[in-house]
Amino acid sequence: MDRSLLDGVPARGWRNACCSYSTLKAWLPILSWLPGYKLKWLQMDLIAGVTVGLTVVPQGLAYAEVAGLPVQYGLYSAFMGGFIYTFLGTSKDVTLGPTAIMSLLCSSVVGGQPSRAVLLCLLCGVIQAAMALLRLGFLLDFISYPVIKGFTCAAAVTIGFGQVKNILGLKGVPQQFFLQVYYTFHRIPEARIGDVVLGLLCLTLLVMLTLMKASLGPPPNDCPPSSRVARRMVWGIATMRNALVVVAASCVALSWDAYGHHVFTITGNITKGLPPFRPPPTTDTTGNGTIVSFGEIVEGFGGGLAVIPFMGLLESIAIAKAFASQNDYRINANQELFAIGLTNIMGSFVSAYPVTGSFGRTAVNSQTGVCTPAGGIVTSVIVLLSLAFLMPVFYYIPKASLAAVIICAVAPMVDFHAVAKMWRIRRLDLLPFSVTFLMSFWEVQYGILGGIAVSGAMLLYNTARPRVKVSDHGVLVIELGSGLSFPATEYLSHIIHTKALQASPARSVVLDCLHVSTIDYSVVNELKDLLRQFKLRGAVLVFSRLQPSVLRVLLAADLPGLRHTDSVDAALQVQMDTRLND
Repeated sequence: MDRSLLDGVPARGWRNACCSYSTLKAWLPILSWLPGYKLKWLQMDLIAGVTVGLTVVPQGLAYAEVAGLPVQYGLYSAFMGGFIYTFLGTSKDVTLGPTAIMSLLCSSVVGGQPSRAVLLCLLCGVIQAAMALLRLGFLLDFISYPVIKGFTCAAAVTIGFGQVKNILGLKGVPQQFFLQVYYTFHRIPEARIGDVVLGLLCLTLLVMLTLMKASLGPPPNDCPPSSRVARRMVWGIATMRNALVVVAASCVALSWDAYGHHVFTITGNITKGLPPFRPPPTTDTTGNGTIVSFGEIVEGFGGGLAVIPFMGLLESIAIAKAFASQNDYRINANQELFAIGLTNIMGSFVSAYPVTGSFGRTAVNSQTGVCTPAGGIVTSVIVLLSLAFLMPVFYYIPKASLAAVIICAVAPMVDFHAVAKMWRIRRLDLLPFSVTFLMSFWEVQYGILGGIAVSGAMLLYNTARPRVKVSDHGVLVIELGSGLSFPATEYLSHIIHTKALQASPARSVVLDCLHVSTIDYSVVNELKDLLRQFKLRGAVLVFSRLQPSVLRVLLAADLPGLRHTDSVDAALQVQMDTRLND
């Protein structure tokens, strides 16, 4: 529980605080909005839930292909989030389910093995829920914006190009990106004409519908009712474009197949019905019958077990914050982490792979006018109905149409405007962006870890080399631009020795500490040595404009010869008085 809830509560009152209604509302946000639920909200939540449901079904099938899993696993992963988030979520807009990025990360770790994907989902959920309970959400702050952008751009390119083989109707193309590029171009002569034509038609329709929706804009004030109805119809068709295009492509494939012309690569047999509710497998069996233990599976996940939970949290929290700001409400970040973690834990019992918040479906949810998280229940029911009754129909879905859905979904993730802004604002940020972007084509998790390492090194360098401004007023004034910690001690000591103590004769120094808000024992020890050396050389070191917290530390250290003033001018006067007395 958040410790802030217990501030000022005596030990004997903790039990009452833990069991209070306000604490229960903090853990179950549904209690905040359900008592005041209105009939009008129900209408808007139903419309939004149906709209998102018609979007998530074709996307779930498509993202399972990205994850390298049978397509039904995309739907297995798409319904648990709606139920759990309704009770635990603090954003009215966010929808949890399979996404392109999580599917790509899952593919890089589990190698197309469903049992390992389900176990990965459980482990990710446990890690995420534990982070929420321990209030470790602040760790996400160490993943910088350039790293996120580098990863999402590389993921978009990787996912998008990975679907070209389905547009061309090619089989047996390797998953590794560089081999995929080579074999895709090498085998273009083997492309199936039916898949190419259908795939390009689906792409064209999706792009046209996307542009139509983007060009609508708000209706003018004098817009007649008939025009408003027409705009709503166009908006609705454009919003449900994925479902409409996939249904149309399936009808085309079914028609050709009925006449004995198998010109399209179709999804084929899909496991029918709802997934069984059972614990995720903790062992696996290889092709030759060898049993792989739980420890060996976890070891095989490698760095992915650290990267995937973090990226899932980061993606969902970023989406929740963006839409909370847009729609003027606040979210609880740690509660969001808990909702995602529990969704993945429970999802693993229905054969789901790791999920997170979806930007595209959240945008649809918001634009449709959803009022509460209850819209997720409607979406989840539509997914369950699809699993229960529509799986035989999915047999005829052409893979080229699913590939077109994926390509259009990830294309906006290639954000060249962000690169241009980094170039214009601070070009050094292009370094972690470039490392993340390029390494992600080798292995996705290596790209993220490499970008974090470069960002961390840059952060540590700034800590170890704080900005120092030296000016000469007869006495040297050294202005420190940030806090002092142990990595910076040697650098500060080097500057003072070079500029003052090694001069002949030694020069006195005013150390302007206005911007220094933190200091540690290593720095205090170094300052004690500097004061001693100034005294030996007949010079003076005076501290100016110390923050109260820093002054308390220096006074507690009882430094011999410590002098401090409230202003630089006063420090310069102390230096002059000392020189006159000498």
